[in-house]
Amino acid sequence: MKALLAVFSGTGNTKRVAERMAEEMRKSGHEAEVVLIRKDVPMPAVEGYDLLIVGYPVHAFNAPRAVLKFLKTLPKTEKMPVYLIRTSGEPSKLNDASGISPKRILSRRGYEVKGEFVYVMPYNIIFRHPDGMVARMWQSVELRIPRDTKAILEGAENLKHVGIMRRAAAFAVRIEHPAMPILGKTFHASKKKCIGCGACVSLCPRGNIRMKKGRPHFGMHCVGCMACAFGCPEDAVKISLLNAWRVNGQYSFDGTPAEDAEVGRYCRKMYLRYFHESEDPKEDKKE
Repeated sequence: MKALLAVFSGTGNTKRVAERMAEEMRKSGHEAEVVLIRKDVPMPAVEGYDLLIVGYPVHAFNAPRAVLKFLKTLPKTEKMPVYLIRTSGEPSKLNDASGISPKRILSRRGYEVKGEFVYVMPYNIIFRHPDGMVARMWQSVELRIPRDTKAILEGAENLKHVGIMRRAAAFAVRIEHPAMPILGKTFHASKKKCIGCGACVSLCPRGNIRMKKGRPHFGMHCVGCMACAFGCPEDAVKISLLNAWRVNGQYSFDGTPAEDAEVGRYCRKMYLRYFHESEDPKEDKKE
């Protein structure tokens, strides 16, 4: 089998998960290629693959607008199998609503969406996760990927049911799609901190940032991926009204995983359930 993993990833979390899945596929003797959904990266023709996997981070209970635009460009086909993999900073069931629009678009274009798989990865906005939590998140990914990859290669069905309340919540915050281009235009780099290195330009997957007279200028194509603020080596990018939630600097995934007692109060029950399901899949069946 030859699989294409088309992935939108601003700060690298979803890319990291997709690359781990591709690695697992290759171990099983299959071909797997990870290609980023970026304006400056050409996407190979999907007709040359047996399986399409679409990866993305959840943005406010929805798939990023860039992902939906990409899906609408896919050629129509006859029942090509597709799986969705997504990452989020918390294991809330509300994030399942992010698959609604991708599944609808893919179905209309003739693709057969067979399953969805969810992975918790550290926030790149709101607050910075402690090192122990980050390590346990990655430990959970490492435990889930072999099982999930096996299920995908066997053609298993794993679709999420999304009730009316989750749909309503996702619809309410979908205002982010039209709002982020406007808000992103007001992002700026601190005059005191910015060294004009252009890192934000290369990091932006939407080609939304240009250097003018040694300083970054932000356009109207922002999708809120936070790559610019998260990856700035000088922590110079200010994200306008969201600046109090700014997170800067790469995480290390190699630390000692947090024990249950070290998991904080924020969404504590959700995280513990997710971790326990990762460590013992039987826990998932008890839900």
